Amino acid sequence: MTDELQHKIRTLPDSPGCYLMKSQGVIIYVGKAKNLKNRVRQYFHAFENHTPKVRAMVSRVDDFDIMLCRTNFEALTLECNLIKHHRPFYNILLKDDKQYPYLRYDPREAFPRLTIARTLDPQDGYRYLGPYIGATAVRQVLAELSRYFPLRRCALKLPLNHPYRPCVYHSTGQCMAPCAGYISESDYKDILRRAVDFLNGDAKDILRELHARMAEAAEHLEYEQAAILRDKISDVKAITERQLAIQARDVEQDVIAVATDQTDAVAQVLHIRGGRIEGGQHFVLENSGGDEPAAIIEGFMTQHYEDGRTIPREVIVEALGDNQEELAQWLRERRGAAVTLLVPKRGEKAALVGICRKNAADALQKRQQDEQIRHARTALAMEELQTALDLPTLPLRIEGYDISNTQGVLSVASMVVFEGGMPAKKQYRHFRIKTVEGANDFASMAEVIGRRFNHGLQEKREREEAGLPVEEGRFSIFPDVVLIDGGPQQLAFAYRAMLDTGVNLPMFGLAKRFEEIYLPGEDTPIVLDKRSNALHLVQRVRDEAHRFGITHHRALRGKAGIASELNTIPGVGEKRRIALLRAFRSLPAILAASREALLAVPGITQTVADAVLAYAAGKAKEKDSAEGNTAE
Repeated sequence: MTDELQHKIRTLPDSPGCYLMKSQGVIIYVGKAKNLKNRVRQYFHAFENHTPKVRAMVSRVDDFDIMLCRTNFEALTLECNLIKHHRPFYNILLKDDKQYPYLRYDPREAFPRLTIARTLDPQDGYRYLGPYIGATAVRQVLAELSRYFPLRRCALKLPLNHPYRPCVYHSTGQCMAPCAGYISESDYKDILRRAVDFLNGDAKDILRELHARMAEAAEHLEYEQAAILRDKISDVKAITERQLAIQARDVEQDVIAVATDQTDAVAQVLHIRGGRIEGGQHFVLENSGGDEPAAIIEGFMTQHYEDGRTIPREVIVEALGDNQEELAQWLRERRGAAVTLLVPKRGEKAALVGICRKNAADALQKRQQDEQIRHARTALAMEELQTALDLPTLPLRIEGYDISNTQGVLSVASMVVFEGGMPAKKQYRHFRIKTVEGANDFASMAEVIGRRFNHGLQEKREREEAGLPVEEGRFSIFPDVVLIDGGPQQLAFAYRAMLDTGVNLPMFGLAKRFEEIYLPGEDTPIVLDKRSNALHLVQRVRDEAHRFGITHHRALRGKAGIASELNTIPGVGEKRRIALLRAFRSLPAILAASREALLAVPGITQTVADAVLAYAAGKAKEKDSAEGNTAE
């Protein structure tokens, strides 16, 4: 500790205020104190009694500043503003884990539909329901809703000038087909109203209806149908129980609790409005695991509510320190109305804190598991692969290659890139095989590898001469290791093609039959443990290269098939084929079109339309004949 720092500690005032800890001129921590002299001195005395986080922070401090305040409440407000402005490393910094989705509908539409929204905009005219904890929950709600309330799902602008043919949802009873004019606007909005009531927890009508249908089925001895309706009643109750009133209808509360590990903390907030738990959010507080729950909650609250979030009439928290009255006053000023801040020890409110704490612990556990899995799939897998292949560097960038064709026709190659153990999809590339005829995967792989590295060398030279960053080119950045989908022969062709370009990088092949790894010039394969992270990583690269290649190949094959079939129709050339595909999108749609619809396509004459209809009739006759032979 320098003499200057010791002097500043000795001359600290007995006053409320904030202190700003610095390291090499950078603010690394902001705190508040009722008595600056006592609080700041504690950091530099009894060093061994501090938490690991505080010890790490103090070991870096080489200076500090103070800002005096008249009251502890002023210090609390100032601390909040300073943290928000400087975002010091050792403070509890609020990070939203995610934005929680809502369901919304536009009441201004003739036939409104429910859609998912990630943010709530009070000015856009929509009505919002939620929030829901995750998109999966929203999809589950919509799936349940369609079983009882047949609302439309399409994005058509209704009403239409000409009725549409109803889609499959109408035939399965999940839509009343307003596009076809099968339901009036008032009847449709009555269904929507009932659906909204249901989502808001009012299931009386639907339960009454289901009970009546179940009783009727039982009366007619239709016990299987009665059992199905009984299960539906249970499903409806299960959905609505999550939203039932837990207290008086006018209750407006937020409940806050935390869970910590050695490194991080998670703050959980439950939102209770109108007596129902309307949703919850959890927030990750990095590097706060060593702090006390009271300190974490105080630091969290001032940031959470400072950002403009709605402050309820009552805030229930797990723990607080000596600043409860100042925090309550701060909340009242932010809200502009009365706010009660409570730390319950028993009763229903303490039970709510218990629920909130349980959710926080669950979110923290999932975060830990996710991080462990992510580490095993990425960093640990790359380290294991480096050891297994004896690579000179950690394989941060892996390129994988695969060939796809159908009996040598429309051969394509795929190049996929993994960076840091994760797919870098923007860097994926396709290659059309140009010099190889027939199904020769060895020569095709050699062509692709040669083109890739020749192109990369050329691009690298051009970017260096132009003074452009090499790492921003499409091919100029080279991999740490190359994976070839195939055994020793495929690898030999690829490796020789790479060497011929003047590039010499680590390369290996992965044979699919026994998942063996081959190195250039080595006859004995490397067999990794089936449970090893390294094997799982190279399998993901290989499978992704195969998926990416086969998807592109199927798309080309589909286009070629449609083009060749349409070209057999008299009068349909390249321009008319393109016009038909633009108008109808697919071959079945073209063959199902009416004469009027065909004539509406630019360039289609009466003669061509008759030719398309005749071809479609012939195809239908062939299909009927084939089905008849099968039946016999």
